[in-house]
Amino acid sequence: MRMTVLSALGVALVASINAQAAEAPYYNPANPASPSGMTSGYELYKTIGCPGRGILEAPCAVPTAAKAAPVAMPVAKPVAPPVAPPLDSDGDGIIDTLDRCPGTVKGARVDAKGCELDSDGDGVVDRLDRCPATPLGRKVNAQGCELDGDGDGVVDALDRCPTTPAGRQVNAQGCELDGDGDGVVDALDRCPTTPAGRQVNAQGCELDGDGDGVVDALDRCPTTPAGRKVDGQGCELDSDGDGVLDAVDACPNTPAGDRVDDKGCSLPRNLTLEGVNFDYNADVLRPDSLAILDVATATLKRYPALKVEVAGHTDSRGSYEHNLELSQRRAQAVMDYFIARGIAADRLSAKGYGEMEPVASNYLEPGRTKNRRVELRSLN
Repeated sequence: MRMTVLSALGVALVASINAQAAEAPYYNPANPASPSGMTSGYELYKTIGCPGRGILEAPCAVPTAAKAAPVAMPVAKPVAPPVAPPLDSDGDGIIDTLDRCPGTVKGARVDAKGCELDSDGDGVVDRLDRCPATPLGRKVNAQGCELDGDGDGVVDALDRCPTTPAGRQVNAQGCELDGDGDGVVDALDRCPTTPAGRQVNAQGCELDGDGDGVVDALDRCPTTPAGRKVDGQGCELDSDGDGVLDAVDACPNTPAGDRVDDKGCSLPRNLTLEGVNFDYNADVLRPDSLAILDVATATLKRYPALKVEVAGHTDSRGSYEHNLELSQRRAQAVMDYFIARGIAADRLSAKGYGEMEPVASNYLEPGRTKNRRVELRSLN
């Protein structure tokens, strides 16, 4: 009985397997959990489980569309091969195919064409340009700075004096300084504070035509002889104020107000013409008197403003009236001599004093000789 039941169970199992083999493949390759969508090893092992088939026999028949719906197999998406990034050999951010300056120094700023920036357009890239704001069109050196041919600190484009000697101070136009405006630059000016408008020599000093130490602009005596001492106006000194310059004054300490001769010596207010003599008891001048009168004439001509009285004197011999009249005639004779020699008559007068003004004793001849005299008395 027991064997019968087991046999019946085996027959039913076999029948069930055959029934499934007839309806669908025993081994379904579909596997949703698989990356490829198929159970691994399906093609190799699809014979496993086919009823009555061995491992090496022909595989199970693939079910037809009528027997079972085909299982959709997932299609693997094609994987694009990796694309290499475009080259940028100098690392400036511009790819080689667009880079017109492919050898740019690392770290340099470049434009859209891969070339270094030159902001001021002077031909020197910003990386090397020490003067990055050079005005357009200016010539520059290798550092991008404008040229300064004479090295005075003013660029050639603005330098009005482009050949200034080295080390000289210049103004904004590149020209040497001339502090006093006399036309001689300070570097050569020995007189750097010359007043405006004065004429100067090559050393920038005012002209001094007569070399007296007083410049022409202030010199009231511009033709002073060489070597003479002068005052602040450039005129020769006259220390005693007598009108005769110190250089020719034989009496440099003449008292103030004294009239002097051409040597600067005082003239007495009453000048006795010693040696002027007349014939006895007459008004005729003796020949030896003429030389003395000529000297007196020259003195009068030297002082044209001087007015004088010609005073005649006698000794006491003879009557008072006679002596007074004789002295008057003698004074007039001397006056006439001066007028004949060119002295203006209105500068002269004649007066006889007779015996009234003796200068010595009339008792002896030496005294009487002194009393017989002619004097010139100043009337100014």
